[in-house]
Amino acid sequence: MKTINTSNTNNISTITHNSSTTTSSINKDNTENSNNSLITIKEAAAWASDYLNKKVTASNISYLIQYGKIKKYSDEKGNTLICKNDLFNYYQTYTFQREIEWKEKLGEDLNWALSFDYLKEADTTKHVHRLHPYKGKFIPQLVEYFIDNHTDKFKPEVFFHSGDIILDPFAGSGTTLVQANELGINAIGIDISSFNALINNCKIMKYDFADLQKEINRITLILRNYISESKILQFDEELLLELSKFNNKYFPVPEFKYKVQKKEIDGDKYGEEKADLFLPIFKKLVTKHNISLLQQSNPNNFIEKWFSKQIRNEIDIVYNEIKKCQNNATKKILCIILSRTMRSCRATTHADLATLKEPISTTYYCRKHGKICKPLFSIQKWWESYCKDTVSRLKKFDNLRTDTFQYCLTGDSRTIDIFSEISKLNTNFTSLLKKQKIRGIFSSPPYVGLINYHEQHAYAYDLFGFKRNDESEIGPLFKGQKIDAQHLYIKGISDVLNNCKKYLVDNYNIFLVANDKYNLYPQIAEQAGMKIVNQFKRPVLNRTEKDKGAYSETIFHLKNK
Repeated sequence: MKTINTSNTNNISTITHNSSTTTSSINKDNTENSNNSLITIKEAAAWASDYLNKKVTASNISYLIQYGKIKKYSDEKGNTLICKNDLFNYYQTYTFQREIEWKEKLGEDLNWALSFDYLKEADTTKHVHRLHPYKGKFIPQLVEYFIDNHTDKFKPEVFFHSGDIILDPFAGSGTTLVQANELGINAIGIDISSFNALINNCKIMKYDFADLQKEINRITLILRNYISESKILQFDEELLLELSKFNNKYFPVPEFKYKVQKKEIDGDKYGEEKADLFLPIFKKLVTKHNISLLQQSNPNNFIEKWFSKQIRNEIDIVYNEIKKCQNNATKKILCIILSRTMRSCRATTHADLATLKEPISTTYYCRKHGKICKPLFSIQKWWESYCKDTVSRLKKFDNLRTDTFQYCLTGDSRTIDIFSEISKLNTNFTSLLKKQKIRGIFSSPPYVGLINYHEQHAYAYDLFGFKRNDESEIGPLFKGQKIDAQHLYIKGISDVLNNCKKYLVDNYNIFLVANDKYNLYPQIAEQAGMKIVNQFKRPVLNRTEKDKGAYSETIFHLKNK
């Protein structure tokens, strides 16, 4: 007989309150029999890779265990094992059935080939695409598919070639510009948001890496010295120690998440009870170290509302040092790193990071991580981590970049004079632009009443002093999604297309990515004097929002009438 124990079963009694340590005795013959066998993580990765016909790593399997998707076992030596049948059932119910279920909900015209479901997150956020968070961006592989020089049964012709010029009039976070550079295609972006334009241009800018690292080291040292003189580090260390002991006792990994997944326990109710139990420990430490929590003198100011006093002081120190940089490119990318750091240090729960609700200043039950978590009290960890990550990503892209022109203009795509604005930047490229003109567009316009594109980066606007152009947004959140808002949206997008047509070649190709649930794009095409020649409806699998339900978007292919 071979005895297999579920790990940490002595701790799980604190969750179920009346359970005792359990063991599962499994006959060795059965463990070697078909899908009921217990296998190591490495063996599971090899089996899953063969079964799915794509690379599955040991980390992928560990993720499934960590988040309670499959159960963890251990042998007498403490080696982690899983049941092959659990893994088989997971892939059957989650991966393979998803295509069938989504087509039932979204229609048989759903093009699963454009789901890119074989990609890992590291692929869809490669190099500079993860320099800064941004709501509503598309993955780089989608851009590549339509603007590279391959053909297949869905894309029977090549629309763009090396040396062409492509336009993105809703540039967002710069995905089109970056991928155009990789493919040797020139690109122009336009965005109404000054901060969005900064993100775009920082992604495709060239850097003096020696100067950048020198300034990172200088600013980081100043930040460390400031923090070392405060009591925040000692407070944070003691708080983390208390949290570790508490979470190990009441939220053992992965048993707690597994029981929540199987609905054997109400995670929210249990978590809130334990959060109340930990609160006196937290308050005692705050008093001991005289820590200042949220202090709002002006709740209408985003930074004062969402950042603790300690973090605001650290942000000011770093920003004041950034302003001393002599190299303009270095100064801009350091602003992006600081903005990314600020976003991660807002006084909110981990689960609400994408969509803020109410500021928090105490420890809390975290639904995302299944344990008691704490707000941040210093930016140091994220600043240093993002500095390192950013330099690494910039260098990776630098090895791929081509000697082509990309730039994002700040302006209104309905009225901007592209020739005039580009002539202020590069006279040689302006000559090429006027002679060659723009081959086409690949872009994702804003959706009707869905996202406030300025507010999502309000902290950056407050700190850097950028002018906000909320009223000039097309389809802004504050105008809603009713008929009047839809009509304004139709006019706004068609005005953009009509203005951009002046700079396009005659036989242009336009690709617009949208979830057109109100069927507005046929009217937009009509008002722009264009025709929709094809539509590609694709499932969107890896959304960051909490709603992970069936969702699709359509790539509209437009040409001149």
